[in-house]
Amino acid sequence: MDYVRMRALVEELDAFASGLEGAWQVEIGAAGPSLALRRCPKRHAGIVRRLREQVDRQLRATHPDHICASPHIEHPTLGRMLHPDLAVVPRAALDEDGPAVDASQVPASAEVAVAADGRPAAFAAMGIAHYLIVDPRTGTIEVHSDPCKGRYARKDAYIFGDAVPFGSWLIDTADFRRYGKAGD
Repeated sequence: MDYVRMRALVEELDAFASGLEGAWQVEIGAAGPSLALRRCPKRHAGIVRRLREQVDRQLRATHPDHICASPHIEHPTLGRMLHPDLAVVPRAALDEDGPAVDASQVPASAEVAVAADGRPAAFAAMGIAHYLIVDPRTGTIEVHSDPCKGRYARKDAYIFGDAVPFGSWLIDTADFRRYGKAGD
């Protein structure tokens, strides 16, 4: 199926999902368009907020014309459109027409508690230079970098509490909380 047809199907799925209860996410992955129910604990939103605040503060010095947002990112040539929890995008890209930001404009993206089944490879193939995965189920963080031939050449592992280098930024994970840990 060509990308134009997949995008049309995504719009139909998105319209269908808007009538459903819950938070639905539409993406175009390796197998084509998909619709998935996204159920996230409150701690998911807390970690995304902490990431966004930290990176936004540092963007003023490193990329003053960029912000953290959570748009769809697309790479039409590859036939992919993904929706990370946050991405570093040019501020102006959010004022453009269209449903997604072109992947070539995105230097970094991050997700919380994702199944790593191909997600890093998908972002690497799209040319996203830095991809961060935070897993509150295990208290671990992975930083993927150096995309090459559809995969990341480098993966660095960290645990909650570490200061995590992520592209030009440093993420303080001391306040990140694991899922299901009593007393946290």
